[in-house]
Amino acid sequence: MKSIHSRLSSREFRATLSDVVGRVAYGGERVAVTRNGKVAAVLISKQDLETLERLEMDADVRAYREARAADDGERVSLEELEAEIG
Repeated sequence: MKSIHSRLSSREFRATLSDVVGRVAYGGERVAVTRNGKVAAVLISKQDLETLERLEMDADVRAYREARAADDGERVSLEELEAEIG
């Protein structure tokens, strides 16, 4: 698994935006942008985003299928649920 390649303060990021975007887009780097020394955001390539979205969709489909398989057909009304947790 790839990890973050570099960290930049938000000030450094603004000053080098074009360079950073190129490194991310064409070099596949992952760049953390920090504020007050803490990671505030991470820039990733379009390819990394597409991979993350595909993995998320696969997990959602798997969870849906598991929920369907476990469904016993019994339903609870909203009022019953509110009474149970209220």
